[in-house]
Amino acid sequence: MAPSDRLFTPRFFVMCGFNFVVFLSAFQLLPTAPFRIRDLGGSAVAAGLFLGFLTYSSAMTGPITGGIVDRVGKRRVLLVSSLAIAGFSLIYAVLPSYEAMLALVIVHGCFWSGLLVAASSYVTDLVPPNRRAEGMSYWGMSTIFAVSMAPAIGLWVFERGGWRVLCLEAAGLSVLMFVIAWTLLPKDVPHQVERAAWSWSSLIEWKVLALSFTMFLYSFGYGGITSFVAMYSEASGVHPASLYFTAFSMAILVTRPYVARLGDRIGHKKVLVPCLVLVVVGFALLAVGGSRAMFVASALVFGTGFGSAYPLFLGHVMRHVAPERRGAAFGSIIAAFDTGIGTGSMTIGWIVQHYGYRAAYGAAAALALLTVPYFLTVEPRVLPPGTRVHS
Repeated sequence: MAPSDRLFTPRFFVMCGFNFVVFLSAFQLLPTAPFRIRDLGGSAVAAGLFLGFLTYSSAMTGPITGGIVDRVGKRRVLLVSSLAIAGFSLIYAVLPSYEAMLALVIVHGCFWSGLLVAASSYVTDLVPPNRRAEGMSYWGMSTIFAVSMAPAIGLWVFERGGWRVLCLEAAGLSVLMFVIAWTLLPKDVPHQVERAAWSWSSLIEWKVLALSFTMFLYSFGYGGITSFVAMYSEASGVHPASLYFTAFSMAILVTRPYVARLGDRIGHKKVLVPCLVLVVVGFALLAVGGSRAMFVASALVFGTGFGSAYPLFLGHVMRHVAPERRGAAFGSIIAAFDTGIGTGSMTIGWIVQHYGYRAAYGAAAALALLTVPYFLTVEPRVLPPGTRVHS
């Protein structure tokens, strides 16, 4: 294998470690914040707004922070965002009201989007172009590992040490993020380019944003799975309630690297479309019934399609985006993805309350069914063959 095709470099593993710490910190705080809001007198609705405000703030500012990343540099944004999030964690520890927490998390979301965009575009620069989907899929494994263990750790710390100890720990992990980011020297990035000039009209990658609506259509249902599939499991008498997430995670871990590698070899678009179909089937299986076998089947099918669709989408889009525009492109992608999750969580909750779980996941399947025709219609218009780049 030529040196330029080498994927597993020391810097790649450093970024995997950085990403692991990012999500280890965030997903200790997110599941415990609702308990703190409740202790401060907030309702269940107010508790749910913490994650909602963070997600929407990240989504709404993603296209703008992505443009900023292109202009001020990825490493600078990683450093500033890490320190800012450490500061937010310390402030959460002493805030006297839940209203103040909800106000602060909106600002938190702006820096969270900057962190995600800068890290994603930095890794895109590191991986070989002809192994981009495979590289992003392996890098994304660090997120899965962190999210699988962080909530349990966070709740354990919260129960034994209290809210302030948890916030101090989260701040410490954010400082560790800063230290890791400090080691990332711009001269070591393989595809270093001149930073984009400031221009409001070019700050947002509009074509990528339009195509990323594909991600909104299928992440909508994922928001409903994240929030309500455990309750659906309990209502259906399927135990343990975590069964769906266990099967879902295993499907991603087993299939994602191989499917992404296949996309790099034969074309991301050719493999992405079947994955989008699997997402629809996964939702449909939940809508058909709530038996244990149906839950497992849905989790395996959905995990295979959903887990591979993201790196394949990234691999395809980044072949058409110049290196100096990758931050803006990632910002648009994150905006669509996070908006879908937040909107889906709230909307599917309303459908569950009024019409039940089967109707809710049926609606998710119906919306996801639009992903394939939308993608195939919009993609050749916004990413014509002439826009492909080779770096």
